[in-house]
Amino acid sequence: MPEAPNTSSIIEQKNKKALKYIEDVTSNAGEIQKRVLAEILSSSAHVEYLQRHGLDGCTDSDTFKKIMPVVTYEDLKPDIDRIAHGDTSPILCSKPISEFLTSSGTSGGERKLMPTIEDELERRSLLYSLLMPVMSQFVPGLDKGKGMYFLFIKSESKTPGGLLARPVLTSYYKSSHFNNTKTHSHDPYTNYTSPIETILCLDSYQSMYSQMLCGLFLNHQVLRVGAVFASGFIRAIKFLERHWLRLCHDIRHGTIDPEITDSSVREAVMKILKPNPELADFVEGECKKGWWKGIITRLWPNTKYVDVIVTGTMSQYISVLDYYSGGLPLVCTMYASSECYFGLNLNPLCQPTQVSYTLLPTMAYFEFLPLDKTKECLVDLVDVELGQEYELVVTTYAGLYRYRVGDILRVAGFKNKAPQFNFVCRKNVVLSIDSDKTDEVELQNAVKNGANHLAQFGASLTEYTSCTDTSTIPGHYVLYWEISMNNKNDQIQTPIPASVFEECCFAIEGSLNSVYRQGRVSEIIGPLELKIVESGTFDKVMDFALSQGASINQYKTPRCVKYAPIVELLDSKTVSNYFSPKCPHWVPGHKKWCTLDSK
Repeated sequence: MPEAPNTSSIIEQKNKKALKYIEDVTSNAGEIQKRVLAEILSSSAHVEYLQRHGLDGCTDSDTFKKIMPVVTYEDLKPDIDRIAHGDTSPILCSKPISEFLTSSGTSGGERKLMPTIEDELERRSLLYSLLMPVMSQFVPGLDKGKGMYFLFIKSESKTPGGLLARPVLTSYYKSSHFNNTKTHSHDPYTNYTSPIETILCLDSYQSMYSQMLCGLFLNHQVLRVGAVFASGFIRAIKFLERHWLRLCHDIRHGTIDPEITDSSVREAVMKILKPNPELADFVEGECKKGWWKGIITRLWPNTKYVDVIVTGTMSQYISVLDYYSGGLPLVCTMYASSECYFGLNLNPLCQPTQVSYTLLPTMAYFEFLPLDKTKECLVDLVDVELGQEYELVVTTYAGLYRYRVGDILRVAGFKNKAPQFNFVCRKNVVLSIDSDKTDEVELQNAVKNGANHLAQFGASLTEYTSCTDTSTIPGHYVLYWEISMNNKNDQIQTPIPASVFEECCFAIEGSLNSVYRQGRVSEIIGPLELKIVESGTFDKVMDFALSQGASINQYKTPRCVKYAPIVELLDSKTVSNYFSPKCPHWVPGHKKWCTLDSK
């Protein structure tokens, strides 16, 4: 009787199968994209939205491209609101909308609601299943240990029609796909240090503490560490800086701190924990040194890489991650959003600035809007040009048709016939610390509301700009204001009380979107900082820009600055600074929808 295959050979076979799948779909990207669009149009041939635009029953791709408009969220909002309020007729999709995935805030301050169907969970799970086979080509043996990932859920609500509305990762972590791999360990690559109960704990402190405690206790088994965003992982390290004494006490005695009151969390952690004075001494010895350079490799010596998103606005955290990790590779594995999961990084050990994502043609139907204004027509996935930048447009199985995602991508190369893209930025986003996205219009309105507090003192806002400061953890928004008195032009010294500028900060924060305000309440984002600069500072900023080659005819004050010399110039002209004195108002849930607890 032949021997049963060992675990290593089973993993090797699964990896080969996954890599062959990637090879097949990228080699046949054009044909697959045609099939995907045909499947979507055939499945939803008679939905109201397609009928309304003259596509009733038609599955022809040329007709689709000719008559279907390219749309934004605001165009779809009336239909989405109908579904949210209980209309179960096939408005956008023939299959029932199973829930809404909440995306980043709109300019009106509310989260976007992205419709999804049960089938989409299969597609998301498929993409996750490909990540480690790719990674294992570059870092072998990852199935022999654990991953220490700091994963969290957020609050969820129900729409008036009874559908769940929650972030996409909360939906995934609470799904059977994630729970089964965690609880039954079918896949060695999902062998994490955090028990599922700690991830599903809605209390952020209890969740972070218990996940960190388990990660420290199992430190020698950890081969990779990470979080979703770079900011989230740094927040975990800062948490360790503040609470290492308490954590060491629990490791030493095999106990869990009384502040962890969630019974399911306590029970799950106590199944792992037992007294380990030697480990407690080791952790305490490293933490009490008072310097945190290389703390990742010092406490988790077998770690091979840090798995976090460091593209786009998260690139601001690269230097901090290098400091904490001792220069470990920073790996970005996948590209996804609430609208759709898109693709993966086939060269995960590349430098963060070189990260490119290969879009899998089976995920959705992809089109691309050229940023070059001379080219108006949308381009298919296989027809994009190397080096060109495009805005991503998707048609999904869940009822989005030619939807502008808002991501700007640059073609970096090709995997067979499938293009690979650098993520450039979010369209119109000027400020972001974590999952928050503040665009220029929203910032302008918020600043206007804040500046209204100056009028009673005969002062007005002359000019402003902004930046993000990630030298503090959590990071925070910084605004630079140049102010003048309405009856004279000389510099303000101290005629306006500090409390008034603090009121300005608070008013600005209260005017920003719900994602930002939730981040402040959750301490993911720090208090907004307002810096008052000398009179004439923005003239000097313009002079600097002109000296660097800017056109005086086309120059306008940037509403966000990232170039270090300009930030240094603004800081050198700062005469006073103020912080928001308290968190802005935020209520869990969407408008008046009821909020669900974590049970």
